[in-house]
Amino acid sequence: MSNIVRDSDVVEISAPPYFSFGEKVKAKRVIRNDGTYAGKEIGEILAKKGEEGYVVSIGTFLQQFYIYGVEFLESGNRVGMKRKELDAVVARDEMEDLPLPEGKPL
Repeated sequence: MSNIVRDSDVVEISAPPYFSFGEKVKAKRVIRNDGTYAGKEIGEILAKKGEEGYVVSIGTFLQQFYIYGVEFLESGNRVGMKRKELDAVVARDEMEDLPLPEGKPL
């Protein structure tokens, strides 16, 4: 277990997630399959730099990082990404409250 390489000494999960469910985000760089995306070849592009998508899930990795499941619009891929790989499409100071999806009342 000592051979796990961590990206940093920062523990993100000690604070709330940076991005919210339903928030529109974009990829900061090209994201390729590292072998963990089923049905795609290793090295195949999953999201292009600047491609936009929505946060559809929030999980954790190594009890250190939040992993944001992002559904990308152009490619149709759902990719798990760290905060450092994403940018908000709407600047935080411009964002009021995220709209809740409309549905049937309970």
